[in-house]
Amino acid sequence: MSKKTIPVTAAFATLMLASGFIAADVDYTKLSPAELAEYLIFDAGGFNLDEKMQEGGTAKQRLVQDELQKVCSATRNQPSPEQAAKIMADAKASIQYPEGDIKLGDWKKGRELAWSGFGYRLSPKYDDHSKDQVGGNCYNCHQIATDRQGGTIGPSLTGYGKTRGTGQEALRLTYGIIYNAHSMFPCTRMPRQGAKGLLTQDEILDVMAYLFDPESPVNQ
Repeated sequence: MSKKTIPVTAAFATLMLASGFIAADVDYTKLSPAELAEYLIFDAGGFNLDEKMQEGGTAKQRLVQDELQKVCSATRNQPSPEQAAKIMADAKASIQYPEGDIKLGDWKKGRELAWSGFGYRLSPKYDDHSKDQVGGNCYNCHQIATDRQGGTIGPSLTGYGKTRGTGQEALRLTYGIIYNAHSMFPCTRMPRQGAKGLLTQDEILDVMAYLFDPESPVNQ
């Protein structure tokens, strides 16, 4: 945990104390912002850490970083060449490609997935995955097509298939990026959709169809 300290203001600390998030016997003036955040989440009872998660386990377990996340956090997403090489190698090893040539799915299903952010929320809006399909949440970071407004954190995907074609090399590259983007971009912000089981193989192929199919709005 970083020890860089930005002073916790008296007003903020008083508010937290009055709200019951900080116990009276905790010397909050000696906590860094990071330490205060950890205290509020893990020790002060401000979150239900025992809540069962859709992917299994508990909310507390979800907050524990895996080795990749630890490296990327410690380096502020700027890993050394050696770290980056290991991240990419591990990510590439995690990718499970379809047997034979990659065949695109249904672009209309892919469109729904790309523009859906449903899934994995905690209570009070706990997402019941038995009632609705988990989305890919692609729109939060990417502008995907000209008929809807997407995000700008990631590169625009408008015209994706039109500029890349539908050869197997382009399809395999794109499949790998969606499955585990760290295979190409170590410490990227993009979710590990396949490696973490967020999207199934068929769902990834549907999203790819949305990106590549000439009939898709992406390529109009």
